[in-house]
Amino acid sequence: MDTLLLAQALLLGIVEGLTEFLPVSSTGHLIVVGDLIGFHNAGKVFEIAIQFGAILAVLFLYRERFTSVVKGLASEPKAQRFAANLIVAFLPAAVIGLLFIKQIKLYLFNPISVASALVLGGLVILYAERRQHVVKVHDVDNISWREALKIGFAQVLAMIPGTSRSGATIIGGMFFGLDRKVAAEFSFFLAVPTMFAATVYDLYKHRDLLSFAELPMFAIGFVAAFLSALLAVRTLVRFVGNHSYEVFAWYRIGFGLLILATWHWGLVDWAS
Repeated sequence: MDTLLLAQALLLGIVEGLTEFLPVSSTGHLIVVGDLIGFHNAGKVFEIAIQFGAILAVLFLYRERFTSVVKGLASEPKAQRFAANLIVAFLPAAVIGLLFIKQIKLYLFNPISVASALVLGGLVILYAERRQHVVKVHDVDNISWREALKIGFAQVLAMIPGTSRSGATIIGGMFFGLDRKVAAEFSFFLAVPTMFAATVYDLYKHRDLLSFAELPMFAIGFVAAFLSALLAVRTLVRFVGNHSYEVFAWYRIGFGLLILATWHWGLVDWAS
């Protein structure tokens, strides 16, 4: 397989892993970086592979929690409540995604839409951090089904590329009274059913595009996404204990404005 293609797969795997669980939009970064380096080979199937690597990173990091929930589903109210909250939060995106994802991909999956969403999302994060934040929930196990549902509807916004699934759920959780760290952890947990369902659905839909010849490219992207996601999640959990999300907001605004500026002055020929 072409060495350049493998290097592109490595780069995109790292981009997916580093951005999937940060409030900066992994889909947006993949669209922009993929367009910039001219990566169009098996695009959708490759994206599935690297997203699966990111999912496994969360499962690995929180394996004890997920194992205890599975074991306690039959008899432990705490485990049952946790699982129920994940289902409740997952449903809005599942239903609305099935209804509108084709239209969203048709009209919004391009670098300019991504850049606009990055800037707007950055402004929302700045507002969220500077408003008076009343914390009502200090532990993931104390989240009610109503709060979980609200976070689920916030996750729907992430269907717009550049918005960020983790950004929508974390900032949404903070708006709804969750502690900053609790909002981040619930976002990580919610990513598992959300991304797993999307991965299985997309894998089935694009099964005809699977090719053993491209297995090395998938493997490199998968491993890169897994390892970089491990690093990103561990770093974010430590970071949010003592810092706000403003640094991510300014990054989003700066990155988005850079894309818009290069498009406006014709410095980069972004594909539509």
